[in-house]
Amino acid sequence: MNLTLVAILGVVSIVAVTAFSKKLGLAAPLALVVVGIVISFVPRTPDIEIDPELILAGVLPPLLYSSAVNMPSQDFRRNLKAIGALAVLLVALTTLGMGWMFHAVLPGIGWPAAFALGAVVSPTDAVAATSIGKKLGLPPRVVTMLEGEGLVNDASALVLLRSAVAAIAASVSIWHVAGSFLRSVVIAVIVGFLVGEIAVRLRALLRDAVLSTAVSFVVPFVAFLPAEELDASGVLAVVVTGLVVGRLGPRRIAARDRWVESMNWRTIAFLMESAIFLIMGLEVKPLVDAVQDSNNSLAEALWVGLLASAAVVVMRLVFVVPLVGALRQDQQRAADTRSKFDNWQDNPRFDELEVSERRLQRITHRVERVVADLDFKVAEPIGWRSAVVLGWAGMRGAITVAAAQTLPVDTPRREELVLIAFVVAVVTLLAQGLTLPVVIRRVGIRDDSAQRVRQEMQDITSDLYDAGLLELEHLKQTLPVQDQPALAEVRQDMAHERAAIDERADLAVRDARTEYARLRLDVLAAQRTALAGLADRGAYGSPAINAATRMLDGFEVRLTSFDDDSSA
Repeated sequence: MNLTLVAILGVVSIVAVTAFSKKLGLAAPLALVVVGIVISFVPRTPDIEIDPELILAGVLPPLLYSSAVNMPSQDFRRNLKAIGALAVLLVALTTLGMGWMFHAVLPGIGWPAAFALGAVVSPTDAVAATSIGKKLGLPPRVVTMLEGEGLVNDASALVLLRSAVAAIAASVSIWHVAGSFLRSVVIAVIVGFLVGEIAVRLRALLRDAVLSTAVSFVVPFVAFLPAEELDASGVLAVVVTGLVVGRLGPRRIAARDRWVESMNWRTIAFLMESAIFLIMGLEVKPLVDAVQDSNNSLAEALWVGLLASAAVVVMRLVFVVPLVGALRQDQQRAADTRSKFDNWQDNPRFDELEVSERRLQRITHRVERVVADLDFKVAEPIGWRSAVVLGWAGMRGAITVAAAQTLPVDTPRREELVLIAFVVAVVTLLAQGLTLPVVIRRVGIRDDSAQRVRQEMQDITSDLYDAGLLELEHLKQTLPVQDQPALAEVRQDMAHERAAIDERADLAVRDARTEYARLRLDVLAAQRTALAGLADRGAYGSPAINAATRMLDGFEVRLTSFDDDSSA
């Protein structure tokens, strides 16, 4: 079949299935997998064979980069304990536990191949879980944990898989694996940080939205390739790069450039993610045929896959219990410690500090950040409801299938191992993905942060106003006399904005409500119709019409950004 026709049919299928799944209230990844499975068994459907390296080295880096850029570095840092436990410790334990199980139930595959398959089924896919969670209103902290886990656990699993594959060909000690893992992480973090810094500085110099976005398309590969050449984790390097760009971008890259980049990346990430899940379903029939052609047992692969699916779910549920217990202890310690920082600047020891003004500012900044972190832990606790959702949101995905297909061709019973990994991915994705909404509703977990966000918006707006006034006072002393009227006009406009702080804060929170956003969009649609009528009649000049169009576009972008996030 012509490659262009395949691409057209693929995009049309993705858009149609996604739109239909939204109407049914299903997560699009789940629907795409089911559709792909059904199509794979349709007579005369060509076998879909995708090089796994294309997924791991061509698709995974930009997807992880796109997610990391949108992950607030502050939220990632504050939840680093939970993210690290889920993405590193749980992956390692799952690899060991599942490796032992595979070795016990699949005689003859050997320990290295067993651990390799264990590493393959260890990472979770957060796409379906977070799309469901956002739609149903999970607390932001739980969503952050799931997204952060999805960013890092691929790197952990792939490093362990690489070590296990190396052990298939030669003996490898546990110390070698541990040392390789640590070295991989350190090099990846250094490479990711450097690439992120350079990318932000370069894009800040371009001052062109198109050129800046074009550079952003190659950034994940610039981070991935050097790290891989140094035998480090290219995936982790990409994640670090994305976090650095996400943190420094708003300070150095123009808002217009970031907005254009966001829209382009959103489309690319959607198509890539959707294509992965659709291909995952299309590969079912070829995998089944490959197992049968190799004279391996199809029935054995299915029941071992079902057993492994149950095992990874149970292991995650068991692991989450002590993890949440530790987070609860952190919350209690934060509450006990927080009172010690009340009026800390009035402490006599603070007044006795003989340091420079710059050093004093750094100390104050660090203490304020510690206090903010303590307040965060107290204000957003993690309880048993969060534990249930975190435990049940561990579905596997397309990365598991792609990683399984990288097993060497001389791996014992390779076709059967690949199918086992596929069964684990499909069963957990569909079984947990379809039941996760029910679990969320049954445990009664919900996002109740609206009031806190409203108050924080008021405080932020007030702080920004005060910062603007300070800059106005500085400009008043430096600007020439002819520019003073413009300065007075700016001050007057800011005074009007200050008077509307409460209204603006309420509006920002109100925009986040889906029902408000949709009603406001209906009003905007009527305004667009009226504007089109004015343009057709030639009632106003094109500059005014274009300015009014941009004004309505700005309102719509703000509203649809909230609306799309809530329905993702």
